Amino acid sequence: MLPSVFLAHGSPMNALADNRYTRAWRAFGERVRPRAVLAVSAHWVTRGAAVTAMERPRTIHDFGNFPRELFEVEYPAPGDPRLARRVQELLAPTPVSLDRDQWGLDHGTWSVLRHVYPQADVPVVQLGLDAALSAREHYELAQRLRPLRDEGVLIAGFGNVVHNLRRLDWDENAVPAPWAGHFNRRVDAALRSRDHAALIEPVGDEATRLSVPTPEHYWPLLYALAQQGQDERAQILIDGIEHASIGMLSVLFGAPQ
Repeated sequence: MLPSVFLAHGSPMNALADNRYTRAWRAFGERVRPRAVLAVSAHWVTRGAAVTAMERPRTIHDFGNFPRELFEVEYPAPGDPRLARRVQELLAPTPVSLDRDQWGLDHGTWSVLRHVYPQADVPVVQLGLDAALSAREHYELAQRLRPLRDEGVLIAGFGNVVHNLRRLDWDENAVPAPWAGHFNRRVDAALRSRDHAALIEPVGDEATRLSVPTPEHYWPLLYALAQQGQDERAQILIDGIEHASIGMLSVLFGAPQ
């Protein structure tokens, strides 16, 4: 049985970087080799459920004001229409549209996967985040995907536990904002104690409001979390807070310790 994983993507520039986060992603890819990846990215928010179903998903450069070198990056991983139909089957009776030509792989996914599987030889399918669902509804929807772990599919969320661009400090040596550190530690503790309720609906205090001003970067964590079995521990792969307000906590569920 394959694990599930949540990998914090951070800045798009991580796609080109060699740092402790990208090295952790690379080490993870050397440990876990799936037949395909079902990616849930913060950067594909949809109306209703949707899944990519094209043979060759395009590399989407969904950002601005970055060096041209970043816009030239391609991640030509194949798609997997059969897996897309399997996702549609597992999520029934929830309607899931098959996207054959509109989306692809956004930077939330490919900026990380180009380090995890640098040869782009593992098929990737993206599942959209239905904007109409609550956090609990996302978690419950994700639970229906559990059979994929026995079918060689890695369920991977790509987002950030802490993500507040308005409070960003561009100084590379910026210390974590106190509220960001507090919320990040609380999530870490809940992961280690298997407190899913606290992760699905975090306490609505100032630390939560500032760390999760909008939910789309947090929701992908719930898709990985929902796969955790009763006897499986959470393993923190890497942690940190960059530019004061971007959390880089990444966690693995279900792999050997």
